Amino acid sequence: MAKKRKHSETEAAPQKKEEVAPERPKRTLLGWKDKKNDDRATPTESSLVFRNKEKVLVTCSRRINYRYRHLMLNVVDLLPHCKKDNKVESKSSKGANLNELVELKSCSSCLFFECRKGKDLYMWMAKSPSGPSVKFLVNAVHTMEELKLTGNHLKGSRPLLTFSSNFDKDPHWKLLKEMITQIFGTPKEHRKSKPYHDHVFVFSIVDDHIWFRNYQISVPHNESDKIARGGMDKMTLIEVGPRFCLNPIKIFAGSFGGPTLYENPFYISPNQIRSMQKKKKAGTFVKKVKAKTRRKMHELENPLEQDEFAEMWKE
Repeated sequence: MAKKRKHSETEAAPQKKEEVAPERPKRTLLGWKDKKNDDRATPTESSLVFRNKEKVLVTCSRRINYRYRHLMLNVVDLLPHCKKDNKVESKSSKGANLNELVELKSCSSCLFFECRKGKDLYMWMAKSPSGPSVKFLVNAVHTMEELKLTGNHLKGSRPLLTFSSNFDKDPHWKLLKEMITQIFGTPKEHRKSKPYHDHVFVFSIVDDHIWFRNYQISVPHNESDKIARGGMDKMTLIEVGPRFCLNPIKIFAGSFGGPTLYENPFYISPNQIRSMQKKKKAGTFVKKVKAKTRRKMHELENPLEQDEFAEMWKE
């Protein structure tokens, strides 16, 4: 009979390996990302493409006038990539509060409508959190409700931005042009936007003021919604609204403050204009008072001679 092998001589049974499911690749905004090739990955054309993720926070201060509130709502309707928020108290610490709100709403820019004394409207245009920011005085406000113009375009469609040639003259106008382009330009393929260009935003500089107009692009077409031959030559612009004028006051390096990069030398505050008008009105009253005093002095200097027959009938 054969001898039995010792227990130590017996070969150990092969262990079964645990079957593990392959790790799922990580999902990114640009597609699926494989972890194996992550370290050795080379930049491809798709990864180098710039994607505009601009989002704008639009809010206003407390005790705002109804006309200015309607203007803010018109601007919100024109910007599909914006987010609204509650009113903010207009204090010295409003910059920190607004920067915090912009971060909470995951936005990169802010439009803040600030109303003072129930009469004056100021608009802050800021890039958060690092800046720059601009403070405007808003004049010549006309909302869509009061204009009642015939133009009409799709809500959420992407606008064409046009600027006058004056924006390329001075560096502060170039900076304002870039900020307006980033804030008012709707990002491509935004989820709330429509892939059409059927209206134009016009920004023009007249008398050192920025004038805003919104026009619909109207093209004649047939009943089958096809543009007739030569129809592009008959393209017209129909105004939609709103209208407003921006008077730049200061440009700051930071967000809602910081070092002053530019200050408008031709800016006159509304308080000074109102005080000058009051002085003008007060001038008419002062003229009347001076005329009365002059009359009295003339009467004292040139008294009338006594009449001989003045007291004749008293007896």
